[in-house]
Amino acid sequence: MIGLPGSGKSTFARSLFNARIISTDEIRAQLFGEEAVQGSWLKIWLEVRSQFEQAVKAIENNEIKFAIYDATNAVRKQRRAAIALARKCGFTHITGVWINAPIEICLERNKARSRVVPEEVIQRMARRLYGAPPGLDEGLDELLYGDPANSQSTTPPRR
Repeated sequence: MIGLPGSGKSTFARSLFNARIISTDEIRAQLFGEEAVQGSWLKIWLEVRSQFEQAVKAIENNEIKFAIYDATNAVRKQRRAAIALARKCGFTHITGVWINAPIEICLERNKARSRVVPEEVIQRMARRLYGAPPGLDEGLDELLYGDPANSQSTTPPRR
């Protein structure tokens, strides 16, 4: 999943059946007591890796159909690292889903959340994400764009 806080990534991920969701928010809550605590990225990353490995085994055992990495993935370097880790753990097909909600909608939804992300953090993420948007050159096999209005995915628009 790719998108700003409040874009609808987690809601979209939860709407999919037979999937294992690997959420950095949930990992932070598990490791540090709450989602808002950023904590050690190394500890978070090691848990992401462990959950990726568990998900691959669950797919191989037909317990689930696919896994979803639920994080903002606003920075190209972080997306590439996550894709490389997923491949190293055994994932063979990686689809990126960019929930490209307008920043105004994300900011409004953010105000209504129990864990509010500071507006300046969302603005900074938006600059990074829109400055280096996701692409197949990052190692994805497929890139879909989610429509936050109706939770449907489409192929990227042609330029």
